[in-house]
Amino acid sequence: MTSARQTVSYLTSRFREAGIRPEIRHGQNFLVDLNLLDLLADAAQITEDDVVLEVGTGLGSLTSRLAERAAEVVTIEIDERLAAMAEEELEDFDNVTLVLRDALESKHKLSTEVMDIVRAKLAEAPGRRFKLAANLPYNVATLIISNLLASDPCPVSMTVTIQKELADRIVAPHGTKDYSGLSIWVQSQCEAKIVRIIPPQVFWPPPKVHSAILHLEHSQALASQLRDPAYFHSFIRAIFLHRRKFLRGVLAKLFDGQLTKNDIDQLFVEKQLTPETRAEELPVATLVELSHWLLDRGLKVELASDQK
Repeated sequence: MTSARQTVSYLTSRFREAGIRPEIRHGQNFLVDLNLLDLLADAAQITEDDVVLEVGTGLGSLTSRLAERAAEVVTIEIDERLAAMAEEELEDFDNVTLVLRDALESKHKLSTEVMDIVRAKLAEAPGRRFKLAANLPYNVATLIISNLLASDPCPVSMTVTIQKELADRIVAPHGTKDYSGLSIWVQSQCEAKIVRIIPPQVFWPPPKVHSAILHLEHSQALASQLRDPAYFHSFIRAIFLHRRKFLRGVLAKLFDGQLTKNDIDQLFVEKQLTPETRAEELPVATLVELSHWLLDRGLKVELASDQK
């Protein structure tokens, strides 16, 4: 039966008994509104064919809800103190694998150990699907989502609690202030929607900002249009480093020595772009086409040192 104990009083009591406090550096803000925990689990649409990855086990309140519905739950906790307490909370579930480690090996790479466990669980039965469902620590949310989109396998869906500001960026349409490289990377492969905006007071300790439950549904129709996802990702990151500059100048600098002025003129004529066009004004489909034009000509994207 799902534990309903992740309330402020229960958490403060458990932490006091253990002599510990939530770690800000690990983004430890626990969702204590039980209805919202249920909403997150419901929005993830977990079935008995699903292998669910959770990043940030906490004390296992969401984990237990996922385990009641899923074939397997692989839950990751970086804090050994919380992992020990979560093991006690989850001892009745034989379909939960709790891994004590960082979910990331580096800024641009998920943990090999974690992904190997996920693949092994998927291989245990035919027809299994990979999903992410988590109250993501704010400090790693962007990296988890971005890297999972480039992973093999890629989740068929991601349902997460993240900062509202980040959710707004992910779903932002072109031409708006929130439209970014992350917006494009996600929308090039997923249908994205905000399920619910949630206030700080439903967390313990409360963060300083509003949050959101975000649902991403991976679309094979969209993803299949990316001929080289890694190239596209690098291209988007590079041009959005200068999002408000004219795209013509950005491309000239980025592909200096690879593209001539006439090449850029040809590109702009073909794609019906003006000299004043900025990257932030272009829809995802147009940016995909631009990347293919560059890829067809064998052009290399050189990222700045701080982007690598």
